[in-house]
Amino acid sequence: MFPGFDPVAFHLGPLAVRWYALAYMASFILALPLVKRLCRLSPAIADSAAVDDFLFYGIIGVLLGGRLGYVLFYRPDFYLTHPVEILKTWQGGMSFHGGALGVILMLIWFTWKRKINFLAFADRVVPVVPIGLGLGRCANFVNGELWGRPAPDNLPWAMIFPTGGPIPRHPSELYEALTEGLLLLIVLLVAAQREKIRKHYGALSGLFLVGYACARSFCEFFREPDANIGFLPGGTTMGQLLCIPMALAGIAIITYAWRHPRKDVSHA
Repeated sequence: MFPGFDPVAFHLGPLAVRWYALAYMASFILALPLVKRLCRLSPAIADSAAVDDFLFYGIIGVLLGGRLGYVLFYRPDFYLTHPVEILKTWQGGMSFHGGALGVILMLIWFTWKRKINFLAFADRVVPVVPIGLGLGRCANFVNGELWGRPAPDNLPWAMIFPTGGPIPRHPSELYEALTEGLLLLIVLLVAAQREKIRKHYGALSGLFLVGYACARSFCEFFREPDANIGFLPGGTTMGQLLCIPMALAGIAIITYAWRHPRKDVSHA
């Protein structure tokens, strides 16, 4: 049986602080010093002050992009007829793909203003993104949401979720936390330690896009599709469909990066 976690971590007077919100806060707190360290690695890209300044842009990109992505990708019909509901973020509804687009736009804007190479700075940011992905999936698990498909009877960790009916299901949130989160984090941090890779601006960004697309597409085989969308043609899901352009973009960026090694950090 699902452990029955309380989605509210604690109360501050009338304010209920949820684990999901704490996951976002912890992600940014843990990621900030890591990005600063990565930016100092040769060839140095940006100083600590620039990273601190980008934090605001990154938060805005995640929150606005994630919410609008969910609205447009997963429930456009509902929100077009109930626009006020878009503001009710406390009821849930965030999209990683939308959040990723939001952060990319903020990266473009920030690096253009600061005259920093876009791909070079992005390479020092993306290795820490899996921290947020992993903690976010753990928060999904605590909330008892986004559970998996029906599991085989002999699967020892199959779980009965409160809103998933009496059927034992895959705890797909934990699968995603381990693959999109922990595994992808290790791969990117190991790759980021190699100066040869860092000199190919865009290589790490492309690796992140391909790595996430593969991890998410794999986990979608165990995750129950959104009820309002269901399965798409061929038994695919919306998550897998959105991963296709992400993977293609990642491959294109890696190809470009490997053919164009850079040594400067001038604006491009």
